[in-house]
Parts: sequence; structure tokens; C-alpha cells
Amino acid sequence: DVLSFPPQPLHFAGHFPPRASLFLAYFLLQQVSCATLDVRPTFSSVRWNPHFNCAQVATAVDSNVQGWDLRSMKVAFTIENAHGQLVRDVDFNPNRQYYMATCGDDCLVKFWDQRKNTTPLKICQSHSHWVWSVRFNPFHDQLVTSSSSDSRVILHGVPSLSSEPISCADDDDDADGGEKREQKPLSDGVLNRYEEHEDSVYAAEWSAADPWVFASLSYDGRLVINRVPRNTKYQILL
Repeated sequence: DVLSFPPQPLHFAGHFPPRASLFLAYFLLQQVSCATLDVRPTFSSVRWNPHFNCAQVATAVDSNVQGWDLRSMKVAFTIENAHGQLVRDVDFNPNRQYYMATCGDDCLVKFWDQRKNTTPLKICQSHSHWVWSVRFNPFHDQLVTSSSSDSRVILHGVPSLSSEPISCADDDDDADGGEKREQKPLSDGVLNRYEEHEDSVYAAEWSAADPWVFASLSYDGRLVINRVPRNTKYQILL
């Protein structure tokens, strides 16, 4: 994987299994400066932390998660035994500091607070095989997607961990008879399952332009574009 540095598009991070290292590079004209972190066993994923001026990256190392401070090139935090098996992916909540999500070969998606990393904040057991990808919605962080080798993409709702306050039932006067109607708030749980794929789904990514659109890619090369259900959208906006 190779990821660009959010504030500076000429900064990159990547991990290369043959060398079992994390490579951080800055390209300017013809000069290249880099730092390499050699860790055993190998990294399986790397992700920039959008907070702290993007001075951290998180890496998945076997069943653990390690955060690295790029200023000192030392470990900033560690989540030991984050999953019972290999950790496949990590992602940071873009709107709430210290909150992150992980997924792995134990079929689970877990949510964490870096400051209290011994116990996950929430565990989602919605897949029946390895979970390859987990992503927070960059606009509405109560929406999270996960993709798996069970050929499914699942849209999770986690308003209890969101940066946006949980809306209460909204009672409005009906225009006709003054009766009140109740707007059901979004709740934690599976919001939708997408089963258009016929093979392992290795990646799912949110659109950078439309907060209600995401794409998923499976082993057989099928790219599927999906939308957040309309009722879920209205539960968030209204």
C-alpha cells in the first residue's frame, strides 16, 4: 500500500512485505529523504492519522496495532492482541480524536480509543469470513463500511461513537391537525448489507465528493458503486 500525506500530496507512506518495513518519503525536485521502520513480523496495513497535524501513522502488525510518531520515529501507542488473528486494516475517525477502527481475520470489526486501548469500545460481528477493509465516512462518522471475503459489504451505524450528537426523537406539529409525529433517530447496528459481489471484497472506499456514495472492489475485478439508503440519510440530516 502507498498512501499520500493529507496536507502535503508530495508526502507518502507505504509498506512493502518483502522488506517488512514501513517506508516514509518526501519527494521534492530530485531529492528524497526517507525513514524506514523495520518490524517483525511484517506490516499488513498502514494508515495516516488525520489528527495531530498528521504526525502519526498506524500500522497493523500481526494481531497488534502500533502507532508511530513520525517526529521521533518511535511507537506512540500500541493495541496488543487487537484481534484474535491477523489485523487486516485500520482507519481513524476523521472527526473525533483518538477514535479508530480495526478489522481482521477473526471476522470482527472493532472500535477503539487510543487512550484506553485494552478494551474495545464496540465490537461488530456481522461478517462470516475475513474482514479486509474498514472505513469511516469522512463527512458523517456515524457511518462505517466494512468489506469481507464473504462477498459482502456492510454499512454499519455507530452514532454512539460519532462526533455528532445523537438526535432525540423530534416531535413536530402536523400541519393538518396539530398532531405530533416522531422522527426515529439513527441507532447502532447494521444499516444495510450489499451483496452484488460474487467473490472476496478486498476494498471499500467512500467518495471524496459525495458523502452518500462509496465504491467496493472484489477479487474478480468487479467494481460496484453503492449509495447509503435514503431512510438512513434522512435519519442523519433531519
